Amino acid sequence: MNSRKPHLDSLAVGLLLACCLFWGFQQVLVKATITEVPPVFQAAIRFSGATVLLLLWCRWRGVRLFGRDGSLMAGLLAGSLFAFEFACLYAGLQFSAASRLTVFLYTAPFWVALLLPLWVASERLHKLQWLGLGLAFVAVLFALQDGLGQHSAPQQWLGDVLALAAGLAWGLTTVTIRSTRLAAIAPEKLLLYQIGVSAVTLPVLSLLLGERWTWQFNSFALTSLTLQTVVGAFASYLAWMWMLGRYQATRISVFVFLTPVFALLFGALWLHEPVTPRLLAALALVAAGIVLVNRKPAP
Repeated sequence: MNSRKPHLDSLAVGLLLACCLFWGFQQVLVKATITEVPPVFQAAIRFSGATVLLLLWCRWRGVRLFGRDGSLMAGLLAGSLFAFEFACLYAGLQFSAASRLTVFLYTAPFWVALLLPLWVASERLHKLQWLGLGLAFVAVLFALQDGLGQHSAPQQWLGDVLALAAGLAWGLTTVTIRSTRLAAIAPEKLLLYQIGVSAVTLPVLSLLLGERWTWQFNSFALTSLTLQTVVGAFASYLAWMWMLGRYQATRISVFVFLTPVFALLFGALWLHEPVTPRLLAALALVAAGIVLVNRKPAP
């Protein structure tokens, strides 16, 4: 029996808007902090802190995290993909505008729609979903063409490629979760697999990349890292997984297209990132594509 609510109430709408608003703002925040703290080192601090917070939360709530349930291998795979996603995302912000990067990142739902039917037969694509995938492909072409123009920033193409790789990793993480035992475990344990693996692997990657570690943060960097950790990697993800367990996924997933919109607005207002016609067209196509991919045909 499906106990999920068929409609979104005011609590769900408020939480969704708050999550998407912060996720859009977060991309700009990370980019603004790169001058003070190297990008992958930022991610390492973020997920290490969030792992500690999650463990404390679960201890307080009495949530069991370490019982045997056959999810270990799938959990480590999902965690590795999650860590790879954020390594690409944070590194890509060195070369690309936050608003552009977010457009590429949010191609993830299309990878899910394309790949999940290979493992879950009931998730086969319908006509509207194919149309959504087509719109996403056109959006990527628009954005890539914009990034290869004569007025684009040096190595912007590298940021675009890293963002696309992050979107693919995000999509593969979702496919892993939905096609394995991870779909049935507690949301807190699922989150622990992802942020816990990231907390272990990202510091090593940061050192391998030769990033300079410093623990003397100015007030802006400290505030940024605190927000990324407490709100971004802990509270917002926990709220999202709580909503996935109580509302229909297709209804809440449509809200994700607001994140690139918020990233575009914050990037333009704070970092004065360029807003080009091609980028706006790509954003509109991604938003329309996400809506179509998440629509289910009438029975």
